Amino acid sequence: MKRAFFIFIAILGGVSNVCAQKIKGSDTMLPLSQKEAESFMKANPKAVVTVTGGGSGTGISALVEGTADIAQLSRKIKFDEKNRLREDGKTVKEIVAAYDALAVTVHSSNKVGKLTREQLEGIFTGKIKNWKELGGDDMKIIPYSRETSSGTYEFFKENVMKNKNYVSGIMSMPATGAIIQSVSQTKGAIGYVGLAYVNRSVKALSVSYDGGKTFVEPSIANAKNGTYPVVRPLYYYYETKSEEKVKPFINYVLSDEGQKIVAETGFITVK
Repeated sequence: MKRAFFIFIAILGGVSNVCAQKIKGSDTMLPLSQKEAESFMKANPKAVVTVTGGGSGTGISALVEGTADIAQLSRKIKFDEKNRLREDGKTVKEIVAAYDALAVTVHSSNKVGKLTREQLEGIFTGKIKNWKELGGDDMKIIPYSRETSSGTYEFFKENVMKNKNYVSGIMSMPATGAIIQSVSQTKGAIGYVGLAYVNRSVKALSVSYDGGKTFVEPSIANAKNGTYPVVRPLYYYYETKSEEKVKPFINYVLSDEGQKIVAETGFITVK
């Protein structure tokens, strides 16, 4: 299921003087950018902002092609992406809009409530195949992942799997909402999502990065106090030459009002 949001506001008397912006990229950031855009347009009645997903890689490609004014990424821009932009004579600016705790989720009936980083690595590389190996029921583990264009896919691989390869044939989902839906409907499932997407249909696991000595549940409070180990920045990238056009929206996101929306949407503020 492809999640995409289109936000539009009609301006009475025509659109000749409307400041239109397009934001594209990270699926994780969709609910945040959507809320920010809605609030920004209420405060700026002549503004038109569209927000769509497709993954962090898609966002950068749109910036390269000139079909987006702002790329939203759940991971840092890559070296080769910078080169692509440079080859086109483009330079970009990077803004950290918020932070996100990455939550590992399982079916609500799963007996397992906590896993170490090493166990997660074993699951997603295919070395651990049954929940009974982890203290759960005798049930096949069905791991769900984001697709390769996703920044969340890459962050999980780097931070949790320590750059090991995902198991061959892993179930790749085109959007975060699709992972939540699949995990909620599949008893043996496990997947990873941004904390803002976690709901009562799934169970979020506590995670240990010290070999099982300390397990911490994913929450905004634990992400803020530094005890939850899987936290990442969320970025906006835009062309330097477009700064005058996009700066009002960027400044709004970083303002007290914009950061209040960050917290309300389930992310962690930059301040």
